[in-house]
Amino acid sequence: MTATVVGEQRETPTARSLRLSATDLRPPLAGQHIDVRLTAEDGYTAQRSYSLSSAAGADPLEVTVERFDDGEVSPYLVDGIEVGDALEVRGPIGGWLVWRPESGDRPVQLIAGGSGVAPLMSMLRTREATRSATPFRLLYGATDPDRVYYRDELARIAADGVQVDLRYSRRVPNGSDLVPGRIGRAELEASTLPPADEPSIFVCGPTGFVEAVSDGLLAIGHAEERIRTERFGPTR
Repeated sequence: MTATVVGEQRETPTARSLRLSATDLRPPLAGQHIDVRLTAEDGYTAQRSYSLSSAAGADPLEVTVERFDDGEVSPYLVDGIEVGDALEVRGPIGGWLVWRPESGDRPVQLIAGGSGVAPLMSMLRTREATRSATPFRLLYGATDPDRVYYRDELARIAADGVQVDLRYSRRVPNGSDLVPGRIGRAELEASTLPPADEPSIFVCGPTGFVEAVSDGLLAIGHAEERIRTERFGPTR
C-alpha cells in the first residue's frame, strides 16, 4: 500500500523518525513492524522491515531508521526522502513482541540495545495514550550519549513516573559517574524490576545484546516464559 511522509524528526546524527500516513493499513499493535519497499526508476526494488515506534492504533504511523552508509534503503530514508514523498508499505506484522494495555496490571520491564528501543517506545507511548496504570521501567543501552533516540521524550516520560535507566558502552555524558561498559548481570540486578515482581519483560536489540541480556535475566531468577525477545542485524 502507498504511504506518504507527513512529518520527520532527526533523532541522532545517523537516525531519523518518519511519520507516515497509510490509512489503508489496519491499526497496529504496540511492538509490531512494517515492511518498506522502494522502487527505482529502472524497476529495481529493495525492501526492509522497520519497527513502529508510534503508539498502538496511531495515525500517522512512525518508524525510526538508522543509516548505514553502504545500505540500499536506510541512507535514502534518513537523508533523502522528504515530506510529501510516497513509498510502499506492508503490514503491520508481528504478534510476539507485543504489549496490549488490556493484558492486565502485571509490571513491564523494557530492555533495549541501540535502535532496539523503537518498538519499546511504541509500548511506552501506548501506555501513555491509553492512560494505563501498569508500572513500566526501561533499561536502555547506547554506545554514547549522541546515539540516544527520543532523548527529550524519554526525559519527560521519566519525569511522569516511568523509571528510565540509560547505560553507555563506550562514552558516558560529561560529568556522569557512570562507567562505560556493556549491560551485564550486575546492571540487570541493579536497574530492572526484581523477579519477585514477576514482570513481563521485552528485550530488543542486536543478536549478541539480546542473547547476553536473556542469559543474565535467567541467571538472576526471571522465568523464561515471561521474557519476550526480538533480535536483528543491520537493516540496510
